Amino acid sequence: AAARKVCEVIGELGFERTVRVAAVTGDDVLAQVVDADPVVWETGRRLSDHAEELVSANAYLGAEALLPALRAEADVVIGGRLADPSLYLAPLIHEFGWDSCPSGKENEAGAEGLDRLAGGTLVGHLLECAGQLTGGYYADPVTKPVPGMDDLGFPYADVDGDGGALLQKLHDAGGLLTPDTCREQLVYEVADPQGYITPDITADFSGAHFDARGEDRVQVRGAVGRPRPGTLKVTLGFHAGWAGEGQISYAGPRAMERAELASQIVTARLVRLHGFSAADLTTEYIGTGSTYRQFSPPNRHTPEVRVRISGTAGSEEQALAVAHEVESLYTNGPAGGGGARGSSWEVVAVRSTDIPREKVTPAINFTEVHHG
Repeated sequence: AAARKVCEVIGELGFERTVRVAAVTGDDVLAQVVDADPVVWETGRRLSDHAEELVSANAYLGAEALLPALRAEADVVIGGRLADPSLYLAPLIHEFGWDSCPSGKENEAGAEGLDRLAGGTLVGHLLECAGQLTGGYYADPVTKPVPGMDDLGFPYADVDGDGGALLQKLHDAGGLLTPDTCREQLVYEVADPQGYITPDITADFSGAHFDARGEDRVQVRGAVGRPRPGTLKVTLGFHAGWAGEGQISYAGPRAMERAELASQIVTARLVRLHGFSAADLTTEYIGTGSTYRQFSPPNRHTPEVRVRISGTAGSEEQALAVAHEVESLYTNGPAGGGGARGSSWEVVAVRSTDIPREKVTPAINFTEVHHG
């Protein structure tokens, strides 16, 4: 569907040449997962032991799934579930002619091949979140100031044939690129720096080093590779009911007391009239230290507080009741409430497992959009 939409947009833009679009499929492994009945990582139980309805199962495809599209000179490549670093590693394998599956470290050539893939994977991992490498998600105006964040420049990398890279950004763009911004991004979403597993490689980032090469220029090297795993990670989606929330603010004298009264009113009505139990509902008093409420009592002397009441529900109608009851506080609740907002949504619980990679078969469909 995404590829068809891209083709539609290309046609509307009126390119003066033929544009080739590749759609990479094969990540949908719902049938294979049901058949294999693997253990779900988060619960330690077999998939068949879960009562929730399984609605999706998508394997993380790697660089090899993208290579045929690059070799066929596709202008646009679109895929489903793809490992983030693989989006960067595939062009490097294609450009430099690297072996996408080195045999191992039993010989020097195998070791070098694995390390090249690890280096390319490290480059992809650093670049995958764009502005996070140039000050986004890094900035603190007191301890880590970042200039020009309203015009944050995205990073790019000049990669050499052995997997090392010079990371840079445009000099006239905002942000900054330093060894420190790189080190923070290095550990982003990395549970084990010595065993970062992707479909393409098991990478050891613990020896990676970053050297400044001038303003907004950082050299990165030092990733080490081990053979890729025999399985592919799969993201599972379970239907987990509905959720609803409502928010409203109180300010001025006794704001906290009025906020608590608002919660009491809404909670009582949701339990009595809409089929909720107290365990289904959560109240947060935003602005009183609610993020750390398990460590310290709330600040009851705050001049303003925003009440957020949320609940898990069995239907959309029940979920909407949370928002409606909070909105009714305007006229039926404590004095001075304002800014009420509410919403509801279907919940897809995300869990993980893995399946043997031979059960996953990537495929590519090509579409050409012709000029005129």
